[in-house]
This record gives sequence, structure tokens and C-alpha cells, in this order.
Amino acid sequence: MNNEHRTIEQSTRQYSHSQELINNLPYGAMIVLGTAVLFLSIPSALSRWVAAVVYLIYGVAGIFWIIVFLCPFCRYYDTRSCPCGYGQIAARLCRRKNPKLSMADCFDEKFKRHIPVIVPLWFIPVVVGVIALIGAFSVRLLVLLIVFAVDAFVLLPLLSTKHSCKECPQRDTCPWMKGFHRAVSPTGV
Repeated sequence: MNNEHRTIEQSTRQYSHSQELINNLPYGAMIVLGTAVLFLSIPSALSRWVAAVVYLIYGVAGIFWIIVFLCPFCRYYDTRSCPCGYGQIAARLCRRKNPKLSMADCFDEKFKRHIPVIVPLWFIPVVVGVIALIGAFSVRLLVLLIVFAVDAFVLLPLLSTKHSCKECPQRDTCPWMKGFHRAVSPTGV
């Protein structure tokens, strides 16, 4: 751990493993719920299993995509200050990228490049579920789809912006928070 990381770790909140687990619950719930939506939406037994397993693998792979391609550019890399714990996992899987460049210079660009890789996880279950509901209405699928939507589009963003993002030292340059501020404030501030 270099001096910059020690400074960040000393000046920011430290997360226990149980806090990291709690912070990952909304994403985990979204993946499990999305898997269930796909399973209930597809009538063919083989296709439903394939779709559900592929979505589940995509959700887990999405975590590792972020860990490998975004975390090495984050100020929380290799610290206990990462709310989801990915920073410490990233330090075990890959080295910091471009260590001579400022993390702030790289993070914004890497965030914009790599977050879109996981965005379909939010929409695939909704699209497939709505198509299935139009074809053959099911109260069970409708309820599951509503729970998925509340988790994915309300709880997950709300908890991120009010907790993890709020405490992040990169929040002022983060594309997600810039977009969030524009969405909630007419002045963008």
C-alpha cells in the first residue's frame, strides 16, 4: 500500500466485511431476482434454465469486470475504504494500472468505458418479463418483476448515491454522480 492509499484509508470510513456484504446485497438481490424473472418468463424448460444461468453468470462476471477494469483506477484500490470491498479484491487480482498517472485522471474515463458493460443487467429481466406478461399474464411474474424493478431502479441507486457515493473521494468527478446531480437539480449542483 502506498502513501496515497494510507492517507485515503486514514481519512475515510473503514468498512468491515459484514458492512461490505450488506452494501452488496441490493446488487446481489437484483441478480437473483433477475435470474428468477428470466426463469419464470421463458416457457421452454431448457431455454429458461439456459437464460437464467447465463444471466446469473453475467451478473457475477459483471462484478469481476468492474474489479479488473475499473477498480485499479480508483482511489479506494487496496484499501478498507471501498464500501463494496472490490478495492481489496482488485488488489489481489491485478496491479494498479498506470501507477504514474493520477487516479482522478483515469477513473472518470474508465468509469464511462466500463460501466455500460453491466447496464444490460438492469434491463434484460424487465424486457423479457414484460414480453412474457403480455404473452401470458401471471401474477407471480408481475410481483417478481415489480420487486426486481424496485430493487434495481430504486433501492440500488438510492443506497449507492446516499451511502457509497456520498462517502467517495471521487464523487466530484464521477460520471454517475454528475448525472445524478443533473437529474435531481435543475442547476446540476
